[in-house]
Amino acid sequence: MLQMILPEGSSSLLAFFGILFAFGATVLATAKLSPYLPKDAGREFAHDGKLSAGKPRGAGIIFVLAFVASVLLFAPLSAELVIYLLLIVVCMMTGFLDDASKTPWGEYKKGFLDLCVAALVAITFLKYNSNVVELALFHVKFTLPPVVFAILTVILVWTSVNVTNCSDGVDGLSGTLSIITIMSIYIVDRMKDVNETYSFLILLFAVCILGYLWYNATPSKLMMGDAGSRAMGLFISIAILKSGCPFLFIPLALVLILDGGLGLLKVSLLRFLKIHILKNTRTPLHDHVRKVWDWSNTQTVFRFAIIQIILSLAVIYAMQL
Repeated sequence: MLQMILPEGSSSLLAFFGILFAFGATVLATAKLSPYLPKDAGREFAHDGKLSAGKPRGAGIIFVLAFVASVLLFAPLSAELVIYLLLIVVCMMTGFLDDASKTPWGEYKKGFLDLCVAALVAITFLKYNSNVVELALFHVKFTLPPVVFAILTVILVWTSVNVTNCSDGVDGLSGTLSIITIMSIYIVDRMKDVNETYSFLILLFAVCILGYLWYNATPSKLMMGDAGSRAMGLFISIAILKSGCPFLFIPLALVLILDGGLGLLKVSLLRFLKIHILKNTRTPLHDHVRKVWDWSNTQTVFRFAIIQIILSLAVIYAMQL
Protein backbone atom coordinates (compact mmCIF):
# COMPACT_ATOMS: atom_id res chain seq x y z
CA MET A 1 0.00 0.00 0.00
CA LEU A 2 2.76 2.46 0.92
CA GLN A 3 4.48 1.67 -2.38
CA MET A 4 1.57 3.36 -4.14
CA ILE A 5 2.16 6.72 -2.44
CA LEU A 6 5.94 6.74 -2.04
CA PRO A 7 8.28 7.78 -4.90
CA GLU A 8 9.97 5.22 -7.11
CA GLY A 9 13.26 3.86 -5.85
CA SER A 10 12.12 3.66 -2.24
CA SER A 11 11.50 -0.11 -2.27
CA SER A 12 14.69 -0.98 -0.38
CA LEU A 13 14.01 1.55 2.37
CA LEU A 14 10.39 0.43 2.56
CA ALA A 15 11.43 -3.20 2.95
CA PHE A 16 13.90 -2.27 5.69
CA PHE A 17 11.26 -0.46 7.74
CA GLY A 18 8.68 -3.11 6.93
CA ILE A 19 10.77 -5.81 8.59
CA LEU A 20 11.37 -3.63 11.65
CA PHE A 21 7.68 -2.74 11.80
CA ALA A 22 6.62 -6.41 11.63
CA PHE A 23 8.82 -7.34 14.59
CA GLY A 24 7.97 -4.25 16.65
CA ALA A 25 4.24 -4.55 16.01
CA THR A 26 4.26 -8.21 17.07
CA VAL A 27 6.22 -7.56 20.28
CA LEU A 28 4.18 -4.53 21.33
CA ALA A 29 0.80 -6.03 20.40
CA THR A 30 1.63 -9.24 22.25
CA ALA A 31 2.59 -7.30 25.38
CA LYS A 32 -0.63 -5.29 25.31
CA LEU A 33 -3.12 -7.91 24.18
CA SER A 34 -1.93 -11.16 25.78
CA PRO A 35 -4.02 -10.60 28.96
CA TYR A 36 -7.16 -10.79 26.79
CA LEU A 37 -6.31 -14.17 25.24
CA PRO A 38 -8.05 -17.36 26.38
CA LYS A 39 -6.27 -19.32 29.09
CA ASP A 40 -4.88 -22.80 28.56
CA ALA A 41 -6.44 -25.61 30.59
CA GLY A 42 -3.40 -27.89 30.36
CA ARG A 43 -3.23 -30.93 28.07
CA GLU A 44 -4.13 -34.10 29.90
CA PHE A 45 -2.12 -36.59 27.86
CA ALA A 46 0.90 -34.48 26.90
CA HIS A 47 4.16 -34.75 28.81
CA ASP A 48 4.18 -31.89 31.37
CA GLY A 49 0.97 -30.64 29.75
CA LYS A 50 -0.47 -29.44 33.04
CA LEU A 51 2.41 -26.99 33.45
CA SER A 52 0.83 -24.87 30.71
CA ALA A 53 -2.44 -24.45 32.59
CA GLY A 54 -3.38 -20.82 33.07
CA LYS A 55 -1.07 -19.37 30.41
CA PRO A 56 -2.55 -17.16 27.67
CA ARG A 57 -3.25 -19.28 24.62
CA GLY A 58 -4.03 -18.41 21.01
CA ALA A 59 -1.25 -15.82 20.64
CA GLY A 60 -1.08 -16.82 17.00
CA ILE A 61 -3.91 -14.39 16.33
CA ILE A 62 -1.57 -11.54 17.30
CA PHE A 63 1.49 -12.39 15.23
CA VAL A 64 -0.57 -13.51 12.23
CA LEU A 65 -2.54 -10.24 12.18
CA ALA A 66 0.72 -8.31 12.65
CA PHE A 67 2.04 -10.15 9.59
CA VAL A 68 -1.06 -9.38 7.54
CA ALA A 69 -0.90 -5.70 8.52
CA SER A 70 2.80 -5.56 7.58
CA VAL A 71 2.12 -7.11 4.18
CA LEU A 72 -0.76 -4.73 3.46
CA LEU A 73 1.39 -1.74 4.39
CA PHE A 74 4.79 -2.59 2.96
CA ALA A 75 4.44 -5.25 0.23
CA PRO A 76 3.21 -4.80 -3.36
CA LEU A 77 -0.25 -6.34 -3.49
CA SER A 78 -1.81 -8.60 -6.10
CA ALA A 79 -5.08 -10.49 -6.32
CA GLU A 80 -3.28 -13.78 -5.69
CA LEU A 81 -1.50 -12.45 -2.62
CA VAL A 82 -4.70 -11.01 -1.15
CA ILE A 83 -6.41 -14.40 -1.52
CA TYR A 84 -3.53 -16.11 0.29
CA LEU A 85 -3.71 -13.55 3.09
CA LEU A 86 -7.44 -14.16 3.47
CA LEU A 87 -6.89 -17.92 3.62
CA ILE A 88 -4.15 -17.49 6.24
CA VAL A 89 -6.55 -15.40 8.33
CA VAL A 90 -9.31 -18.00 7.89
CA CYS A 91 -6.93 -20.79 8.95
CA MET A 92 -5.80 -18.71 11.91
CA MET A 93 -9.38 -17.91 12.99
CA THR A 94 -10.51 -21.53 12.87
CA GLY A 95 -7.60 -22.32 15.15
CA PHE A 96 -8.30 -19.39 17.46
CA LEU A 97 -11.96 -20.28 17.82
CA ASP A 98 -10.88 -23.77 18.80
CA ASP A 99 -8.36 -22.30 21.27
CA ALA A 100 -11.10 -20.15 22.83
CA SER A 101 -13.76 -22.85 22.88
CA LYS A 102 -14.57 -24.55 26.19
CA THR A 103 -15.23 -27.73 24.22
CA PRO A 104 -12.40 -28.52 21.75
CA TRP A 105 -13.47 -28.87 18.15
CA GLY A 106 -13.55 -32.41 16.82
CA GLU A 107 -10.73 -33.74 14.66
CA TYR A 108 -13.04 -34.36 11.71
CA LYS A 109 -14.41 -30.81 11.80
CA LYS A 110 -10.93 -29.28 11.78
CA GLY A 111 -9.74 -31.75 9.16
CA PHE A 112 -12.62 -30.85 6.86
CA LEU A 113 -11.96 -27.11 7.27
CA ASP A 114 -8.30 -27.71 6.47
CA LEU A 115 -9.34 -29.62 3.36
CA CYS A 116 -11.48 -26.69 2.20
CA VAL A 117 -8.61 -24.23 2.71
CA ALA A 118 -6.22 -26.59 0.91
CA ALA A 119 -8.59 -26.84 -2.07
CA LEU A 120 -8.84 -23.04 -2.30
CA VAL A 121 -5.05 -22.73 -2.22
CA ALA A 122 -4.78 -25.27 -5.06
CA ILE A 123 -7.38 -23.47 -7.17
CA THR A 124 -5.77 -20.07 -6.56
CA PHE A 125 -2.27 -21.29 -7.30
CA LEU A 126 -3.28 -22.95 -10.57
CA LYS A 127 -5.10 -19.81 -11.68
CA TYR A 128 -2.05 -17.57 -11.29
CA ASN A 129 0.85 -19.99 -11.77
CA SER A 130 1.92 -22.82 -14.06
CA ASN A 131 1.74 -26.50 -13.18
CA VAL A 132 5.42 -27.02 -13.94
CA VAL A 133 7.30 -28.73 -11.10
CA GLU A 134 11.05 -28.81 -10.57
CA LEU A 135 12.93 -31.56 -8.76
CA ALA A 136 15.60 -29.15 -7.56
CA LEU A 137 18.08 -31.75 -6.33
CA PHE A 138 18.10 -33.41 -9.74
CA HIS A 139 17.71 -30.23 -11.84
CA VAL A 140 14.74 -31.74 -13.65
CA LYS A 141 11.53 -29.95 -14.62
CA PHE A 142 8.30 -31.54 -15.77
CA THR A 143 4.65 -30.60 -16.21
CA LEU A 144 1.94 -32.30 -14.21
CA PRO A 145 -1.68 -32.53 -15.41
CA PRO A 146 -3.68 -29.79 -13.64
CA VAL A 147 -5.86 -32.31 -11.79
CA VAL A 148 -2.83 -34.23 -10.51
CA PHE A 149 -1.11 -30.98 -9.53
CA ALA A 150 -4.23 -29.84 -7.66
CA ILE A 151 -4.54 -33.14 -5.76
CA LEU A 152 -0.87 -33.08 -4.75
CA THR A 153 -1.21 -29.43 -3.70
CA VAL A 154 -4.18 -30.26 -1.47
CA ILE A 155 -2.16 -33.07 0.12
CA LEU A 156 0.81 -30.74 0.63
CA VAL A 157 -1.24 -27.96 2.23
CA TRP A 158 -3.29 -30.27 4.45
CA THR A 159 -0.16 -32.10 5.59
CA SER A 160 1.78 -28.91 6.27
CA VAL A 161 -1.04 -27.41 8.36
CA ASN A 162 -1.51 -30.52 10.45
CA VAL A 163 2.09 -31.58 11.08
CA THR A 164 2.96 -28.03 12.11
CA ASN A 165 -0.06 -28.00 14.40
CA CYS A 166 0.90 -31.32 15.98
CA SER A 167 4.50 -30.21 16.57
CA ASP A 168 3.36 -27.35 18.79
CA GLY A 169 3.90 -28.86 22.23
CA VAL A 170 7.21 -27.53 23.55
CA ASP A 171 8.02 -23.90 24.26
CA GLY A 172 9.54 -22.43 21.10
CA LEU A 173 9.73 -25.67 19.12
CA SER A 174 7.14 -25.20 16.39
CA GLY A 175 8.05 -21.55 15.84
CA THR A 176 11.79 -22.26 15.69
CA LEU A 177 11.40 -25.14 13.24
CA SER A 178 9.03 -23.07 11.08
CA ILE A 179 11.55 -20.22 10.90
CA ILE A 180 14.31 -22.62 9.83
CA THR A 181 12.04 -24.09 7.15
CA ILE A 182 10.84 -20.81 5.68
CA MET A 183 14.29 -19.23 5.78
CA SER A 184 15.59 -22.27 3.92
CA ILE A 185 12.86 -21.66 1.34
CA TYR A 186 13.96 -18.01 1.23
CA ILE A 187 17.49 -19.09 0.29
CA VAL A 188 16.08 -21.39 -2.39
CA ASP A 189 14.02 -18.47 -3.74
CA ARG A 190 17.11 -16.25 -3.93
CA MET A 191 19.07 -18.98 -5.70
CA LYS A 192 16.30 -19.47 -8.24
CA ASP A 193 15.45 -15.76 -8.58
CA VAL A 194 11.83 -16.32 -7.57
CA ASN A 195 9.39 -13.39 -7.30
CA GLU A 196 10.88 -10.96 -4.76
CA THR A 197 7.49 -10.20 -3.23
CA TYR A 198 7.12 -13.69 -1.81
CA SER A 199 10.71 -13.70 -0.59
CA PHE A 200 9.92 -10.49 1.28
CA LEU A 201 6.80 -12.11 2.71
CA ILE A 202 8.95 -14.90 4.13
CA LEU A 203 11.10 -12.37 5.96
CA LEU A 204 8.04 -10.59 7.34
CA PHE A 205 6.52 -13.84 8.56
CA ALA A 206 9.83 -14.94 10.10
CA VAL A 207 10.25 -11.75 12.14
CA CYS A 208 6.62 -11.94 13.29
CA ILE A 209 7.30 -15.44 14.63
CA LEU A 210 10.46 -14.08 16.27
CA GLY A 211 8.34 -11.42 17.95
CA TYR A 212 6.16 -14.19 19.35
CA LEU A 213 9.18 -16.27 20.40
CA TRP A 214 10.35 -13.27 22.46
CA TYR A 215 7.66 -14.35 24.93
CA ASN A 216 7.50 -18.06 24.14
CA ALA A 217 11.12 -19.08 24.74
CA THR A 218 11.48 -21.47 27.69
CA PRO A 219 9.94 -20.81 30.14
CA SER A 220 7.10 -19.40 28.07
CA LYS A 221 4.70 -16.67 29.09
CA LEU A 222 2.12 -17.57 26.45
CA MET A 223 1.41 -20.06 23.67
CA MET A 224 0.47 -19.69 20.02
CA GLY A 225 -2.23 -22.35 20.09
CA ASP A 226 -3.87 -23.66 16.93
CA ALA A 227 -4.28 -20.05 15.80
CA GLY A 228 -0.55 -19.79 15.21
CA SER A 229 0.53 -23.30 14.32
CA ARG A 230 -2.13 -23.82 11.67
CA ALA A 231 -1.39 -20.47 10.02
CA MET A 232 2.34 -21.24 10.06
CA GLY A 233 1.71 -24.56 8.35
CA LEU A 234 -0.38 -22.90 5.67
CA PHE A 235 2.26 -20.23 5.06
CA ILE A 236 4.99 -22.86 4.74
CA SER A 237 2.98 -24.68 2.07
CA ILE A 238 2.32 -21.49 0.10
CA ALA A 239 5.99 -20.47 0.31
CA ILE A 240 7.23 -23.82 -0.98
CA LEU A 241 4.65 -23.82 -3.79
CA LYS A 242 5.80 -20.37 -4.92
CA SER A 243 9.40 -21.60 -5.00
CA GLY A 244 8.45 -23.89 -7.89
CA CYS A 245 9.99 -26.86 -6.04
CA PRO A 246 7.14 -28.23 -3.92
CA PHE A 247 8.87 -31.58 -3.30
CA LEU A 248 11.53 -29.72 -1.31
CA PHE A 249 8.89 -29.53 1.42
CA ILE A 250 9.97 -33.02 2.48
CA PRO A 251 13.63 -32.32 3.31
CA LEU A 252 13.18 -28.66 4.30
CA ALA A 253 10.41 -29.50 6.79
CA LEU A 254 11.42 -33.06 7.62
CA VAL A 255 11.66 -32.55 11.39
CA LEU A 256 8.17 -30.99 11.44
CA ILE A 257 6.89 -33.85 9.29
CA LEU A 258 8.34 -36.55 11.53
CA ASP A 259 7.51 -34.85 14.81
CA GLY A 260 3.89 -34.08 13.98
CA GLY A 261 3.22 -36.50 11.15
CA LEU A 262 4.13 -39.80 12.78
CA GLY A 263 1.41 -39.24 15.38
CA LEU A 264 -1.15 -38.57 12.67
CA LEU A 265 -0.06 -41.70 10.81
CA LYS A 266 -0.11 -43.81 13.97
CA VAL A 267 -3.60 -42.70 14.97
CA SER A 268 -5.01 -42.98 11.43
CA LEU A 269 -3.72 -46.53 10.87
CA LEU A 270 -5.07 -47.66 14.23
CA ARG A 271 -8.44 -45.97 13.84
CA PHE A 272 -9.24 -46.88 10.24
CA LEU A 273 -7.22 -50.05 9.54
CA LYS A 274 -6.68 -51.40 13.07
CA ILE A 275 -2.93 -51.44 12.41
CA HIS A 276 -0.82 -50.55 15.44
CA ILE A 277 2.62 -49.14 14.65
CA LEU A 278 5.29 -47.50 16.84
CA LYS A 279 3.95 -49.28 19.91
CA ASN A 280 6.94 -48.26 22.01
CA THR A 281 7.16 -44.70 20.67
CA ARG A 282 5.25 -41.77 22.10
CA THR A 283 3.94 -39.26 19.60
CA PRO A 284 4.48 -36.45 18.88
CA LEU A 285 8.18 -37.27 18.97
CA HIS A 286 8.89 -34.26 21.18
CA ASP A 287 6.95 -36.05 23.93
CA HIS A 288 8.98 -39.23 23.40
CA VAL A 289 12.38 -37.56 23.72
CA ARG A 290 11.31 -35.70 26.85
CA LYS A 291 9.53 -38.58 28.57
CA VAL A 292 11.64 -41.56 27.46
CA TRP A 293 15.04 -40.02 26.68
CA ASP A 294 14.77 -37.40 29.41
CA TRP A 295 15.61 -34.41 27.22
CA SER A 296 14.78 -31.01 28.68
CA ASN A 297 12.57 -28.60 26.74
CA THR A 298 15.61 -26.56 25.76
CA GLN A 299 17.50 -29.64 24.58
CA THR A 300 14.50 -30.73 22.53
CA VAL A 301 14.21 -27.38 20.76
CA PHE A 302 17.96 -27.03 20.10
CA ARG A 303 18.51 -30.60 18.96
CA PHE A 304 15.47 -30.69 16.68
CA ALA A 305 16.55 -27.33 15.26
CA ILE A 306 20.14 -28.54 14.73
CA ILE A 307 18.89 -31.58 12.80
CA GLN A 308 16.71 -29.42 10.53
CA ILE A 309 19.50 -26.88 9.95
CA ILE A 310 21.85 -29.66 8.87
CA LEU A 311 19.22 -31.09 6.50
CA SER A 312 18.53 -27.66 5.03
CA LEU A 313 22.22 -26.88 4.52
CA ALA A 314 22.67 -30.23 2.76
CA VAL A 315 19.74 -29.50 0.43
CA ILE A 316 20.92 -25.97 -0.37
CA TYR A 317 24.47 -27.09 -1.13
CA ALA A 318 23.31 -30.05 -3.22
CA MET A 319 21.16 -27.73 -5.33
CA GLN A 320 24.28 -25.87 -6.45
CA LEU A 321 26.11 -28.95 -7.70
